[in-house]
Parts: sequence; structure tokens; C-alpha cells
Amino acid sequence: MLTIERALVEKIVAHARADHPDEACGVIAGPAGSDRPARYIAMTNAERSPTFYRFDSQEQLKVWREMDDRDEEPVVIYHSHTSTEAYPSRTDISYASEPNAHYVLVSTREDDETEFRSYRIVDGEVTEEEVTVVDSYDA
Repeated sequence: MLTIERALVEKIVAHARADHPDEACGVIAGPAGSDRPARYIAMTNAERSPTFYRFDSQEQLKVWREMDDRDEEPVVIYHSHTSTEAYPSRTDISYASEPNAHYVLVSTREDDETEFRSYRIVDGEVTEEEVTVVDSYDA
């Protein structure tokens, strides 16, 4: 199960809407060994495509080094789908390389509705998980 603060969900959705019709992507880092998303990091879709995303390699290297320096790990890796449901594509599954991460997908295919779903992707196997949105982790 993914437990995530409402403010982080709102940032992900806002990024997905702002980059539409291209896919948006990013990471939410958290303390190493925890399952708590904390630090939102919007990233650049190097493909600038409505059907595919890829982190810019230089930006990804910088972000992953920064997480290492801060003793963080990628708790959430997110991207949007602009014209399909929020379900991992074959390409998404093949690129999933962080077995402990929650892979969040947001569909922006409808103007007035946003689909927000989370998955675990390990060794090519996709498992959807429940998402609990809280106002604060301390509440």
C-alpha cells in the first residue's frame, strides 16, 4: 500500500496537467529504508512525447547522486499517460528498475477527471496496490 500526503499527490497531478499533451515524469524521494515519500522532484521528459517518457540521463544521475548524499531513495517514481488509462505499458514494465519503489501513473486523458494509481513492478510482474491519501503523515 502507498500512503502519500495530499500535497504530493496535488504536485504530481499539477505536473501531469502542465506537461499535457506530453507525458510528465518525476520522483519522490524518502529516507532510505522507509516507505514514506517526502521530497518531490519533478524531472524532465527527455523524449518530450505524448506516448513515452525517459528521464534525462544527466538529470537522473544528478538526482540519484543527491539522493545518495542525503541517504534517500526513490520511494515513488511517477509519470503520466495522456491518452490511455493509468496502467503500466510494456515499455514502463521493462524500464522499472527500482524494486522497492511505488510506480505511480496518472492519466490525463480526461479534462475533468484524473486517474491516480500505484503499482509495484518487480521482475516484470505488475501488482496494483491501494493508495491512501492523507493530509499529513503526523495526523
